[in-house]
Amino acid sequence: MTGVNFDPKFDELPREIPIFPLGGALLLPGGTLPLNIFEPRYLTMVDQALGNSRYIGMIQPSQPSEDEGTAHLYKIGCLGRITSFMETDDGRYLISLQGIIRFSLTSETTNGFGYRNAICDYSNFRADTGESGKDDIDRDKLLRSLKAYFDTNSIDADWKAIEHTSNYRLVNTLAMICPFSAAEKQAILEAATLDERANIMETIMDMAVHQKSQKFARQ
Repeated sequence: MTGVNFDPKFDELPREIPIFPLGGALLLPGGTLPLNIFEPRYLTMVDQALGNSRYIGMIQPSQPSEDEGTAHLYKIGCLGRITSFMETDDGRYLISLQGIIRFSLTSETTNGFGYRNAICDYSNFRADTGESGKDDIDRDKLLRSLKAYFDTNSIDADWKAIEHTSNYRLVNTLAMICPFSAAEKQAILEAATLDERANIMETIMDMAVHQKSQKFARQ
């Protein structure tokens, strides 16, 4: 969890939550995900979340679909809490979700409003409530992979700021902002520990760099 006073205790986590299926969107415990809400069903979802506990579950479709509202879903997502909200003149909502804890989707329920509700099980992710203290990773190895990946993809970075970022925040922020595929982001989400999450990211970045170098070598 994020460690702030607004976070629920583990035993107080909501069993049933509204879910937002969105491919390529990764929310991790402690991370912040900005969202642009414009579909009527999800505008309603946000309205109702704001009037209640402000919780929304982020989860990815497990396969491409024209309608993510009816798509098959991965079994693991992340509970988020709305921490900022703004209306736009053209009827959209701009919100930010703060990641709380991952969940397993056990079943779905209907609500009559067009969006989906999930029955959640958090028991496999109790460690998320204290994960910010378990931050042992090979930081130098991660940063080497990151630099090569950013150079290959022409991504600018504030390396001075990165140097002063904790391992926990560094790994989770990079996982959320890097242009990984939906399947790669799901693998990162499902990683059991921060070190495993970092290792998966390193593998993804190293493979991307290698594939791009091979492509240039053949040209």
